[in-house]
Amino acid sequence: MWLLRLAFNSLRNRLSTALLTVSTIALSVALLLGVHMVRNAARESFENTLSGTDLIVGARTGPIDLLLLSVFRLGNADANVSWKSYQKIAHHPDVAWTIPISLGDMHRGFRVLGTNGDYFLHYRFNAGRPLTFERGGPFRDLFDAVVGADVARTMHYEIGTQITLSHGTGEVSFVDHADKPFHIVGILAPTGTPVDRTVHVSLEAISAMHADWQGGTQAPKKFRLTPDEVRARDLTPDSVTAFLVGMRSKVMTFTMQRAINSYREEPLLAILPGVTLTELWNLVGVADTALIIVSAFVVAAGLLGMMTSILAGLNERRREMAILRSVGARAHHVFSLLVAESGLLALAGTLGGVCLCYGLVVATQTFLGTRLGIDIAIRPLGFEDIAILIAVLASALVAGMIPAFRAYRNTLSDGLQLRT
Repeated sequence: MWLLRLAFNSLRNRLSTALLTVSTIALSVALLLGVHMVRNAARESFENTLSGTDLIVGARTGPIDLLLLSVFRLGNADANVSWKSYQKIAHHPDVAWTIPISLGDMHRGFRVLGTNGDYFLHYRFNAGRPLTFERGGPFRDLFDAVVGADVARTMHYEIGTQITLSHGTGEVSFVDHADKPFHIVGILAPTGTPVDRTVHVSLEAISAMHADWQGGTQAPKKFRLTPDEVRARDLTPDSVTAFLVGMRSKVMTFTMQRAINSYREEPLLAILPGVTLTELWNLVGVADTALIIVSAFVVAAGLLGMMTSILAGLNERRREMAILRSVGARAHHVFSLLVAESGLLALAGTLGGVCLCYGLVVATQTFLGTRLGIDIAIRPLGFEDIAILIAVLASALVAGMIPAFRAYRNTLSDGLQLRT
């Protein structure tokens, strides 16, 4: 106990240097712990992008390609699912509900998604949370649109705003559906998922926009259909890009998946969202592992700075060490003193880093949740977090042994020797 008290008093006499060392360690620990917490939260948010869906069905392609297209709205479909096949699967007795998805248009860089009312009833995210409206409600008229939170915030849209959709999926489109404008009737509450960056319209609206298109080319102006003329037409879609499936019984999920994958009328693919999300995370998870490694090197740099600070002060403290030896302290006491100082510096830096990390989480929690979709819950340190902190403290003690061993070798006569 006396050794810790002596180490504390010694550090207090060198307060400015000690505070700088503690600050360096605190910043590095906060970075390492923060990266670890954000990494875990990002993975949870990633896996919670879609919840409660048993199968995703689309044209036969790669499972990850289908997931990226239907859930994250990334990429383009090489083929669609015919409306006949969709209807046949949707009316299967084991299927509880389906959500059709039709992609292919944009609005000022935001993806346009065609669907039906089941989207707002059955779509779930983040452990079963339903979609809710911040303002307005679902589309009812042919040219109604519902926008996500990011679309409304970025474009400053309100209920009743008139918007024009663009043909194609490029960031910049030179062909707009200006003759068939939409009106915003609903703004969804933030979800932290791709829903926030999506403009939602009905499947019939997708058909209406392309009613006077042939082979990817719009008819000349004098032959284009007016909105009233379009309303009089049969707007049942010919196909959909993909659709989500909810089963009445989870037991039948694998049976339905096999039946769809062996469907003879057209080549289809049914995937399990959870399994495919894990596969996708394994591909993109290399980056966050690299970030953890970089953060660990930052902590190592902080500990090296502590070791350098102690080593640099040894020459000034030789007389102090000599006096301790002269009043009865043994060499191993001097060794233990410097190791204890390293431990106290590391402990103070670690505790400061934990407080700083939690402070930053509290300060940025809303921003990360609404803007980036990363929901970091304020929770006690987990087993992995504690293991990281213990590893930092152990590394600090090991780093402190190097200057301690040097001081151990200094003799009493070396400390009292007069230098000129």
